[in-house]
Amino acid sequence: MRLRHADGTTVHVAYCTNVHAGDTLDEVLAHLDRFVLPVRHHLATDLLGVGLWLAAPAARELAGDAGATDRLRDALSRRGLETVTLNAFPYRGFQEAVVKQRVYHPDWSQAERLEYTIDCAAVLARLLPDDAARGSVSTLPFAWRTPWDEGQHTAALGNLARLAEALEGIEARTGRTVRVGLEPEPGCVVETSAEAVERLAGVDTDRIGVSLDLCHLAVGFEDPPAVLGRLGGAGLPVTKAQVSAAVHAEDPADPATRRALAEFDEVRFLHQVRGRHPDGHVDARDDLPDAMAGTDPLAVRGPRGETVPWRVHFHVPLDLDPEPPLTATRDHTRSTLDALVGGDRAVTDHLEVETYTWGVLPDAARPRTDDDLSRRIAGEVAWVRDQLLDLGLKEIP
Repeated sequence: MRLRHADGTTVHVAYCTNVHAGDTLDEVLAHLDRFVLPVRHHLATDLLGVGLWLAAPAARELAGDAGATDRLRDALSRRGLETVTLNAFPYRGFQEAVVKQRVYHPDWSQAERLEYTIDCAAVLARLLPDDAARGSVSTLPFAWRTPWDEGQHTAALGNLARLAEALEGIEARTGRTVRVGLEPEPGCVVETSAEAVERLAGVDTDRIGVSLDLCHLAVGFEDPPAVLGRLGGAGLPVTKAQVSAAVHAEDPADPATRRALAEFDEVRFLHQVRGRHPDGHVDARDDLPDAMAGTDPLAVRGPRGETVPWRVHFHVPLDLDPEPPLTATRDHTRSTLDALVGGDRAVTDHLEVETYTWGVLPDAARPRTDDDLSRRIAGEVAWVRDQLLDLGLKEIP
């Protein structure tokens, strides 16, 4: 799906396939007919963007076989699908029974992470539509914050320098530009936009920038215009924005709110929690069970008895609220979209819907069939399209 910004930029809208289990190329191809094509049909659109997630084995297979990559591109095209972005954050096994902190391995101090990302960039350069301006690949923000020392950080910066050289080489060989964006996430070495500016100082900003996950921004209570001003001031490009929403609990001391939050306590993914005090201070816990119980639960009241709202890193459907009294951070999502593409110029041209948690939502909200999942993903993409139309973008037939 493509829309035109007033400045002439083509803004690509896709949905991310990391919601679908499968590490092999055969599984990726099977997903096209099982899930992706039905999403396009539900949207009644002739062209649907797909942000592919390729696990490391599939990325390596494709990177070593140009003919196989061309066949994948042809398979996409024949189904009215296109790919301008890849998600290279999870290395493999992203929909296994328990993921949690394993998603941060290998980290950017390790050669495996560099090799995987280069594979993804090389594949994407061959998948890009002929008229696409560039491709984007999202990746983890170095690592989980512990253990992480200056030696590891130096090694990671060295790997990012090697990545930039590889991206330059890919462009020289193919004529296609691919940029990689590190994705700030709660609990990681780079959690906030300020940490992105600090930790990414000196990288090649022609090739490397930031991928903004709007759920992560909301969990950190970050102000969208301030974020973009900070990144822009440092010369860090927003290579992609992952359009997503978090869980918001206005009064986490309320018994009904706590019962509703407990429904989101599941074992597959990590659900970091942040609570903002009236003075702006943000408290943190690494997972929802840690916030709600244990030896050091997250504060629900400030020093004078004020309510301390919580936000939970749980990607919830963009077009639906959780069961009350919980809400989703959709207002924050809208304001971030406004900051990204609602002004005189488009700050980014790649938007990717990333709700990978459909299979672990509270039972009443969970899709029951493949078609139900495809229909509900289509509802999210339609919600994003409608927000962009409200901001003045025009859908390209």
